Amino acid sequence: MRLHTVPLLTAALWCCPAIFAQETGSAPLESHRDTPDDPLVILEVGAATNWNFAGGAATFAPNLAAECTPIEHWLELEAGVTPFYTRTLTEWDTDFLFKKPWDISRKAEFMVGVGPQWAHVRQGGKASNSFSGELAGDFMFWPSGRHHFGWFLEPAYTYSFAGGHQQSIGMSAGLLIGFRKRK
Repeated sequence: MRLHTVPLLTAALWCCPAIFAQETGSAPLESHRDTPDDPLVILEVGAATNWNFAGGAATFAPNLAAECTPIEHWLELEAGVTPFYTRTLTEWDTDFLFKKPWDISRKAEFMVGVGPQWAHVRQGGKASNSFSGELAGDFMFWPSGRHHFGWFLEPAYTYSFAGGHQQSIGMSAGLLIGFRKRK
């Protein structure tokens, strides 16, 4: 995938929910998160896998992220960390994504996010740091309709700004835990 196709893909994903709502004649997708018991912070706990386009085996790791909504109906922020450990490689990925949310229904949400990613890699006794750009889709499912417990799937594409411009795709999945606002 070339870098210039990423902005086009981002724009298409950003507009898809609004276009779908207009074509079906339904009301635009709006956020249901303005109820009093909506979470202040959503904790994502799960697992992640990552595959580099240059080849090699896929890596698997635990994943932890926290998400908050500073601007209702428009912007969500997610900060996450994923430590990858193998016998010869230790890597920490940390990302900070700016996400646009759309509620598909009271029990399902979709978000498109973009932001920076920092990776710290230690291999063969040498450490290196690199910065990347990340594009992610985030599907959140709340079985009860209340945003207390649920699950998520988050596919992502990463483009490294370091030499070689490595690219990778990944998938995170796990549990969502919403922490309510204090009344």
